[in-house]
Amino acid sequence: MPAVPGLRPLTARSAVLSTLLGAHPPELSARSLVRVGELFGIAEGTIRVALSRMVAAGELAQSNGDYALTSRLLGRQARQDASRAPEVRPWAGEWEIAVVTADRRPPTERTAFRQKMSTLRLAELREGTWLRPANLARPLDGLAGTDCVLMTGRPIGEPDELVAALWDLTEWAARARLLHKALDAADALPERFILAAAVLRHFVADPLLPPELLPPAWPGDALRARYEDFDAAFQSVLRAHIGLE
Repeated sequence: MPAVPGLRPLTARSAVLSTLLGAHPPELSARSLVRVGELFGIAEGTIRVALSRMVAAGELAQSNGDYALTSRLLGRQARQDASRAPEVRPWAGEWEIAVVTADRRPPTERTAFRQKMSTLRLAELREGTWLRPANLARPLDGLAGTDCVLMTGRPIGEPDELVAALWDLTEWAARARLLHKALDAADALPERFILAAAVLRHFVADPLLPPELLPPAWPGDALRARYEDFDAAFQSVLRAHIGLE
């Protein structure tokens, strides 16, 4: 498999979380999750300690020996799923603009606001000014009560410089092509597991710009199509390994 920088080794928690985020419905038995840990040499006791800690942290709910994602993480799964098949609409040249109106906010509020902006795929042009092309079919009502003004507008002149200031498209495309090659070469189940998680994180980082603003030969659609084939085969093998098929 081609070397892919930044692949994250799985801890007990991340092995459990990645497995449940990819499961529909996101609920598995403790024994199945222990079997996932075995792929990475993680002892059964370590997985069970991780499960207990995740329940205590409100990340998982436990019932009759089964563990499921809580609402706190179901939103993350929904965003992950949506990033695989994003809902877009034709772009008419308008941009979404959010301008923060509060003079000062506590650090926790600022962090939460930045996370919300990232989820909505808006990028920060300068402190307190966020924007993106208005081509995504999703509401912005989640920004209600966040001390910002929402509007739409058009930049004067060509938007290429604005796009370049907001997103590093060259870096995203280069990693997408590398991940595509790695998907073709991945063989062993542990490396396929880690690679699948990396591809999903990369989808979430895609700015999902309209075609008019993308460089030639943008690899986003090709990577998504390849991943769907990869994931169908991967999930079948994984479910067989943990005893669900």
